Formats: sequence, structure tokens, C-alpha cells
Amino acid sequence: MPHRHTRAVGAAVAATAALLVAGLSGSASAGTAPADAAPTAAESLRTDTAPPALLRAMERDLGLDRRQAVLRLANEADAGATAGRLRAALGADFAGAWVRGAESGTLTVATTDAGDVAAIEAEGAVAEVVRHSLADLDAAKARVDRAVAARDSAAAPVRYVDVRANTVTVRAPHPAAARALLDAAGVDAGPVRVEKSAERPRPLYDLRGGEAYYINNSGRCSIGFPVTKGTQQGYATAGHCGRAGASTSGANRVAQGTFQGSVFPGRDMAWVATNSQWTATPYVSGAGGQNVQVAGSTQAAVGASVCRSGSTTGWHCGTVQQHNTSVTYPEGTITGVTRTTVCAEPGDSGGSYISGSQAQGVTSGGSGDCRSGGTTYFQPINPLLQNYGLTLKTTGGGGEDPGEPEEPGGTWAAGTVYQPGDTVTYGGATYRCLQGHQAQQGWEPSNVPALWQRV
Repeated sequence: MPHRHTRAVGAAVAATAALLVAGLSGSASAGTAPADAAPTAAESLRTDTAPPALLRAMERDLGLDRRQAVLRLANEADAGATAGRLRAALGADFAGAWVRGAESGTLTVATTDAGDVAAIEAEGAVAEVVRHSLADLDAAKARVDRAVAARDSAAAPVRYVDVRANTVTVRAPHPAAARALLDAAGVDAGPVRVEKSAERPRPLYDLRGGEAYYINNSGRCSIGFPVTKGTQQGYATAGHCGRAGASTSGANRVAQGTFQGSVFPGRDMAWVATNSQWTATPYVSGAGGQNVQVAGSTQAAVGASVCRSGSTTGWHCGTVQQHNTSVTYPEGTITGVTRTTVCAEPGDSGGSYISGSQAQGVTSGGSGDCRSGGTTYFQPINPLLQNYGLTLKTTGGGGEDPGEPEEPGGTWAAGTVYQPGDTVTYGGATYRCLQGHQAQQGWEPSNVPALWQRV
């Protein structure tokens, strides 16, 4: 009897463009594709437009040269698209994906079924057979989160799904206390690993993206990403920076706007509506104040490079360690943040995380500093946009509230935040989302195979 995924995986492979060779990097140096070939993920996500300031920060913080930095961004875009296709094809067997290597030249896709290995390898990825699916790990982490919340405990301040280790990892200053908490809550220890860590994350208080603003003429935070809501302009930032109704002023101390919504703890998201003196731009402030373009919000893979802009420490880069992390700060627990190796310091809160030209999130908190190094967490941008009905200001789309979809019609709509597995109709066909992103004009499903798969 055929393996249950044979048809689905085979269809996905057949629908995929020629696989990237030499570590998923064919598109970065190719130029031999037919003129009518579908755009590669790197082309769709415009990795070739990465600004010099971002590339220099990657070179400094990731130990790369310019060629490697450019190639890494292209590889990461292509790896994300490949992982998205395989996630859709493997279904419940899917156990996560990540990139590795100085140039992110190797994509690994994990599965719980050895029968999927051939299909994964046919996509140019390395297959890893593991015990726990991503869905099972997410469910186990949710149980751990509930246990911590029920006891309002600081015994396990950091929890995340580590797809590379195929575990739910709990980082705690006293592992014995963390294990006792989990035992008392009846959490199955099977997929859970407790690690000793002195890390005690905190919101980075002290108080274009990355630039300073002041709250009620007192604390300072950093702008995340300029946004619009209809005709109203503003920006996304961290929830712990201010509550709804708090007033803001810019780095120049000129009156700027008002917090319209704020969530913290639970999540760490907020947005500020600005007055008519301020204009939303599709940029993040880079090294030396140079503009870094924001072209979209496609989520980067585990292991991918990511850079941060903040009003205290400026530009710094690192890598994505884990998505779906839970962190318990002194003020309470936040869930769904992303853990990174990028450093940050007080005042950087709310600032921009960007991978290539793709917005990733806003700085929440962390530990350490930019002299000795540290760990930071960001609130992903797509849930923030979705929660408040905001439209990211981008160079790729119009950056305005899009209204009704244009012909050829269907359920797909610019401005909507889509998650992997979501389905839409467009032009009489049905498509499945491969990578989380906010849709924009020019990224219609038929145009961007890196984000959508026809089904």
C-alpha cells in the first residue's frame, strides 16, 4: 500500500521549480532561467535590494563578507519557500525546519515518518526523522505555559519549542524547582527538557523604525514599523512601552501621537496613531541614519539572519533561535515571541527587527547587553498587524488600507495577514499559504510561488 503522503508530497515536488543546488543558493547567482519562469523566492522578496547598512551589520555581527551576506539573504528566502511547501505536503508529520551554515546554505526539514525522507531530499533539503511533530511540541509547550501561569511562577522564566532539538526547552535558574513545577502540574516530561540558565529577561525600558520616542515626556522607547489604518498614520511598537491613551513625542521632543492600543503582559504589542505633522515611511533607520527599505513581512526561518534597529544601540544582527517562545518577566508572562541572538539594551524596546527587507517584529526584552552579548525576544509583527487591523508601510505595495480586492477576484485580499495552511481563492483557483505574511498588491497568489501554492 502506498505511503499515505506519497500523492501529496509528489504533487508538491512536481509543482516546485528546479531546486536550488550548492546549498539552496542557485537563484543567487543564476540568471539562466527562462524569461517566463516563475520568480524565485529571493526575487519575490527582493533580497537583492538589501541596503548597504544592513549588509555591513550582518558582516560585523555574523562574521561574513559582503558576498556571503548577500548570498545568505537569498538562500534564506528560498529555504523559507521550500520549507513552506514541504510543511503543506507532510501535514501532521511535519516537525519543523531550519537553516544552517555561514550562508544558510543547508535547509533541514524534520518529520516523524521515515517514509517522507525521499520527498524531502527531492526538494534539496536534508531530512531528519524525529520523535515529536511540531503540532505535538506546540501542544506540550501550551501545557507548560498553563502550568506556569496557574502558579504565577518565576521558576521557569523562558520556554520555547526548539525544532532543532525536537524538544520543548525550559530555561530556569534552578532546574530542580522548574521540574517540581512541571511535575506538580502533571506535564509529561517526554518532550520537555529543562536547562539551567541565569537568564532573567526583562522589558527593555528606559525608555522611520528604530528611532526614539518618548512616552508622557518621560520614558524612552523605539519605533518599530510605520503603519497605516485607513488614512490614519502611525507605528507599531512594544506594549510595555505605554498604555492606551499615553501621549508620545518624537526624538526631537515634538508632540507626536497617542497610544491607541496596548497589550502587556500576555503579548507585547501596541500601536501609536500620530498627528498630521508625522508621516509614515516604509523605512527603518539603519547605520548612520541611512534608510533600510521594508518590502513585506514574510516570517524568517529558524537559523535565519535578523537585524535590529534601536534608539540606544543602533544596528545589530544575529540569528533567529526559536519561534513561539514564552517568557516570564517580573511584570508577567508573554507568549508567542521569537528568541534571537541579537543584543539590545534599555531604550531599544519597541524597535525594529528585520530580515533582509522583511519586517519581523518589535523588540520586547532580553538579557545581557551589546558589550558582552545577550539574548533578546521580539513580538512578531504579523500578529500585531492582525490584532489592530494595521497595514505595514512598505516599498513593495501601496502601504495603504487596500479595501476590496481587484479583479480577477476571489477571497484573497491585500492587507490580510495569512498563516501557513490558510487557503484562498484567486482568479478562479485555490491556493494554500506557505509562509506567514501580510498580503499586499503585487503579491497576488498567482504571482508569488514563494508564498502560495496552487491546490
